[in-house]
Amino acid sequence: MNTLLAYYEQFLRFMDRGGPVVWAILIASTLMWTLIIERYYFLHRVYPEHLRAAVRAWRARADHRSWHARQIRDQMLSELTVLLRRHLILIRSLTTVLPLLGLLGTVTGMVTSFEVLRVFGTGNARGLTAGISQALFTTLAGLLTALSGLYFSLHLQRRTRAAVHEAEQALPAI
Repeated sequence: MNTLLAYYEQFLRFMDRGGPVVWAILIASTLMWTLIIERYYFLHRVYPEHLRAAVRAWRARADHRSWHARQIRDQMLSELTVLLRRHLILIRSLTTVLPLLGLLGTVTGMVTSFEVLRVFGTGNARGLTAGISQALFTTLAGLLTALSGLYFSLHLQRRTRAAVHEAEQALPAI
């Protein structure tokens, strides 16, 4: 129990170094990673069953050539595409917002440093470096989380395009 409390206190000190903006970065990056993990789970575990159900429904149809049959196929493909693309825009948006939050932390840290300079002059080096440290820490946190999210966001988009193509091939328009 004491070890858990020690880790919690260490976490709070770590978060305090970045100021209030680092909490927003933590929340945004947690949401982004939750959505990324959900998308990978969906692609590997849930989507294959949706595709198999669509293929079974398509193959069970006697008519594959009429205009009506093509419309049903297009609807099936559209539904699969919507399922595949779910949350991708939100993930991409979060990867865009995270560096901006880091920049916001940079500005607030520098404002803190300038405030220390205004009040104490150059005599309070500790207060001055605390603001600069906060600025750099939030910049680093925003950029690292955004870069890792950007990589996986692009990977998920490629996987989604490939899955849509696979669905088009699995539901042949005869």
